[in-house]
Amino acid sequence: MRRHRFLASLALGIALAGSGAHATPVPATAATITKALADPARSAANHALDESRKPAEVLAFAGFKPGQVVADWGAGGGYYSELIADVVGPKGRVYALANPAYLKPGTLDAVAKAHANVLMLVTPPSAMTLAPGSLDAIFAHLEFHDLYLPAAHGSATPARPVAATLANWFAALRPGGTVVIVDHVGPAGAPATVADTLHRIDPAQVKADMLSAGFVLDGESSVLQRNDDPHTAIVFDPALRGKTDRFALRFRRPA
Repeated sequence: MRRHRFLASLALGIALAGSGAHATPVPATAATITKALADPARSAANHALDESRKPAEVLAFAGFKPGQVVADWGAGGGYYSELIADVVGPKGRVYALANPAYLKPGTLDAVAKAHANVLMLVTPPSAMTLAPGSLDAIFAHLEFHDLYLPAAHGSATPARPVAATLANWFAALRPGGTVVIVDHVGPAGAPATVADTLHRIDPAQVKADMLSAGFVLDGESSVLQRNDDPHTAIVFDPALRGKTDRFALRFRRPA
């Protein structure tokens, strides 16, 4: 196990501040994304998720550029960490931020081992603090609703103030930097309750939160939209898992 796996907030901030990479003006090409999907280092399990996750379309929408520094917020097993690593290339860097409670043993290690530009940072959400001006982009795949999870099941109050997390995201991004959010569409209502019971989030809530934090809406994609999801079942329902209606939003920090 790597010595940097479990880091305090301060150490995480120092690590993120240490990179001097800068974005180039041209987004990755379709050929680059196709090559990333064909990377032989990808596991069979990750390949099997491609059909439902549509990574080619999501990455094209995200618009990551060679040389960028990207934080994969809530990286899990590193499904997107390795793809983004190939997209930003050897002059870029991906910080794979993972919650130890949701980490499958060995999966993220294998991704970091196969990609020299992936730095694995495993720390509780309460310690996920990004250094100011250290990033070109933040990617949150099926993670924004977790910002609203309460400390105790049944509570209607998030464990950590969402506004504080988003203020940190804003400060961490360089001017013009982007946040790409993909999540399960949820019904309107108390977002902590919806997150706690369904693991979903109302996209209108995400927009309101991000705009309040100072971001501007830069784009929307319906590539993951499904009209047969009623938005009322928990996303882990075996009949629904991998088939939920999902939204994709891109926000930008004003230059």
